[in-house]
Order: sequence, then C-alpha cells, then structure tokens
Amino acid sequence: MDARIVCLVPSITELVCDLGLADQLVGRTGFCIHPWDTVRQIPKVGGTKDVKLDRVRALAPTHAIVNVDENTRETADALREFIPQVIVTHPCAPRDNLDLYRTLGAAFDRRIEAERLCDAFETAYAEAAAAAQRRPERRVLYLIWREPWMTISRDTYISQTLALFGWHTVPADSTDRYPEIDVAAHAGHVDHVLLSSEPYHFKDHHIPEVAAAVPGARVALIDGEMTSWYGSRAITGLRYLQRYVDEDARSADLPDSRRRRDVLR
Repeated sequence: MDARIVCLVPSITELVCDLGLADQLVGRTGFCIHPWDTVRQIPKVGGTKDVKLDRVRALAPTHAIVNVDENTRETADALREFIPQVIVTHPCAPRDNLDLYRTLGAAFDRRIEAERLCDAFETAYAEAAAAAQRRPERRVLYLIWREPWMTISRDTYISQTLALFGWHTVPADSTDRYPEIDVAAHAGHVDHVLLSSEPYHFKDHHIPEVAAAVPGARVALIDGEMTSWYGSRAITGLRYLQRYVDEDARSADLPDSRRRRDVLR
C-alpha cells in the first residue's frame, strides 16, 4: 500500500515532490507553497507552529515529516499517538542534505531518485567550495526579523551555508539559535547586512533604515528560500549564492550610487 504523507516542513514538501511522491502527499502546511501547481491541490493542516491535529487525523496519514526548528516537540509527540511513522529532520549544514535525501529515499522506496539528487548536490557543492577559495572572507549580519531585530547563530543551517562562501555571520557566539540583537551595536564590525525575505519579508524601504543604523556596511536584500531551504532547493540555493557573492564582489568596486541594493534574481 502506498504511503500517505503529511509534511509539515515547507522545504521538505518540495523535496517530497521532487522525489516523485507528490501523489502520496495528502497534507501540508499553508507555508508549503512549492511546487505550487502541485501542492495547491493538497489539503492544508494549519501552519508549521499551529498544526490542526484534527485535520491531520482526518487524512489518515501513514507518515508525517517534521523538523526540529520548524515544528514543536508537542506537535511531534501528538502526531506519534496516531501516525505509525513520524520522521524527524534537522539539517544544520549543507552536506546534511545528503542524509536527508537518502533518509526519505529509503523510507519511501525512492533510492534512485535520492541518489540523483545527491549527485546534483555534490556537483553544486564542489563548484561553490572551489569558487570560495578565490574570494575574500566577509563578516555578515543576517537579519530575519524586525521589531525586535533578530539574527541567526552560527550553528544554524543558514549560517553554515553562508560560511561555505566565506561569509561568516555574527555574533560568533550565541546561546540562542535566533537571538534578539541591537543592530546599531554591530556598526563598524560587519562588512554586510543581509535582509532576508523570510520569515520577515524585508523590502527595499527597510534598506535605508538599516544602513543608517550600521554605517559603512553594505546592506542588501537576499532570497531567504535560497539560504534557509534545505532539501532539493539547496541545490538551486548553492548556485544562487555563488552568483550572489560574485555579483557582490563585482559591485564592490562601483561607486555607492551604483551598488546593488536589491535581491539578485
């Protein structure tokens, strides 16, 4: 009998589809939006943090996929009471994607498809690592929220991914994975401030505000899906970031009025 999968992790919902399992996906969160033409047909069961357990139960799933950062422990424990298989994921660095692909490939008999993704990832990773050897290292403040300002710690997937390109996030040490910060306190200590498109959707009009608080740093928008989404999107993400840092290096020599101030597309 085919699996009946409820996925509560947006990036992994996309991965499930890319493994050829879209017809076995019976439930998703409202944030699971890729690939849209496919997932728009699949019932929503709430958000990542406010899962509607009654909706999940009504779908009679055989498997649920959750994530340590995206979902709560209480949700995972509640799902275990009526779902035979609850798969817990927690990629913390780019190469953790290989284990993620293979874990789902083994769980749903998609080993060949998983290995194809592994091969594509290894190629993109090798290209990124080789190119990084030629670039100067940067100190980066990566903002994910406003009011209060919030950033990421170095043990997060985002930070580890940026580090592959020689962009090292601050603070260097933090007891919180997503600490609240005083943006102005980083003035003179960072080369770049990156404003993510998620979970807070920073836009162009936020750039002057941040630039005034951190004079001397280059401030730009960045596509959060390309930095924070593991799974199959990570392959695209590595290539996006390679272009992003290359464009940054080129624009560093331009006059201030011509420097890039919006997300690379």
